[in-house]
Amino acid sequence: MAAKIRLEDRECPLSTALGYVGEWWTLLILHDCFDGYSRFDQFQDNLKISTSMLTSRLKTLVANGLLEKKPYQTNPVRYEYVLTELGRSLRPVVVALAAWGNARLDPAERSMILVDAETGEEAEPVLVDRKTGRRVDGDDFVFTAGPAASAAFRDRYAATAEAVGGRSGR
Repeated sequence: MAAKIRLEDRECPLSTALGYVGEWWTLLILHDCFDGYSRFDQFQDNLKISTSMLTSRLKTLVANGLLEKKPYQTNPVRYEYVLTELGRSLRPVVVALAAWGNARLDPAERSMILVDAETGEEAEPVLVDRKTGRRVDGDDFVFTAGPAASAAFRDRYAATAEAVGGRSGR
C-alpha cells in the first residue's frame, strides 16, 4: 500500500495552491474580505458558519499569511482580519471561479456579477498572458516542466517539452 502523500508535499503548484485555499470555507471567507468584511461577526453573519469552523479557518488563513490579525478594540480586545498582499493576490482566482460558475447559468439566474466600478457595465473576465494579451484557456497554451521539476515531473511533461522545443527552435 502506498503511503499517503500530504497535499502540501506534492510537487505540483496546484497542490500548493490548494494547500492554501482547498477548503471551500476559505474561498468564501476571502471573498468576504474582498467585499470589505474584516470582523469575525461579519463573516459569521454572512456565511452562517459555525464559530469553531470560522475560528479554525481564520487561524489557518493567518498562519498561511493570507490574512493579518489586527486589534480594532482594546477593552475587550477584538480583532479584525485584513488581507495581506499574498491574500490580495488571490483575487483573480476568486474572480475566475465566480466567472466560471456564472458562465454555466442563464444571465437571469446569476445572483452576483462582476461589474466595472465606474460604468456599472458587467465584466467578462478572462485569463490572458501578460506578455501577449492572448487568452491562456485554449489548447495553444500547455503546461510543461519548470526549472525545479523532479525527474518524475520532467517525465510527465517530456512530450510537451519536445513539442514546445520543436516549435520554438530550442
